[in-house]
Amino acid sequence: MNATIAMITFRGMLGRKRALLLLGLPLLLLLLAVALRVTGNNDLDISANVLQTFGLATLLPLLALIAGSGVIGPEIDDGQIMYVLTKPIPREVVVLTKLVVAIVLVTAFAVVPTVLAALLLTGTTAGLTPAFAVGTLVGGLTYSAVFVALAVASRNAVTIGLLYALVWETLLGTFAPGAQQASIQQWALSVIDALTAASPVKSVVDLPVAITLLVLVTAAATFLAAFRLRTLAVASAD
Repeated sequence: MNATIAMITFRGMLGRKRALLLLGLPLLLLLLAVALRVTGNNDLDISANVLQTFGLATLLPLLALIAGSGVIGPEIDDGQIMYVLTKPIPREVVVLTKLVVAIVLVTAFAVVPTVLAALLLTGTTAGLTPAFAVGTLVGGLTYSAVFVALAVASRNAVTIGLLYALVWETLLGTFAPGAQQASIQQWALSVIDALTAASPVKSVVDLPVAITLLVLVTAAATFLAAFRLRTLAVASAD
């Protein structure tokens, strides 16, 4: 970790426009949870579906995309990243610092609101709240690593990320069982499924496979981001 890079990144990510993006979806989820609780429409089935559909499948990947691409993508696009790369700071430290900032933002603006929504809807019934706390956290780690790597590798990271999260995971994942096997959402859902007794929560991926893929993809994405950052420095020097 590099404290200076982390502070500059946090300052950039929490500016007025990005802060509004980060706050919008979590507020909608919390308002929905309050409305369902007040109207008495918070039985276990409805609550699990809301948390899975809105929290895990929508809020988490979109917030991770905003955070993961935002911590480094704009700096690469406008060339400011070269000021960092000319300093005697290992590229791995730059990537890990950016990734940690993204993870902190995803935890604060996606994981915590999902947990609060679960508490409002079900309390501790069937272990749904702690299950979603752990599942969204591990899913957020992997999403963040993948989207940071995308931001380093491509200027179209946001478009690619949206295609993956909304088309591959949501549309194709609904109709094509094969697509679900390559879905971070399903891997995280497998962890949630293992930790809760709520019957509506079902994953098509076995837990050992899901955990292995979560670890491997997170590590591979972090390595690729650091490797790609080295090439950016070389290209600049040339």
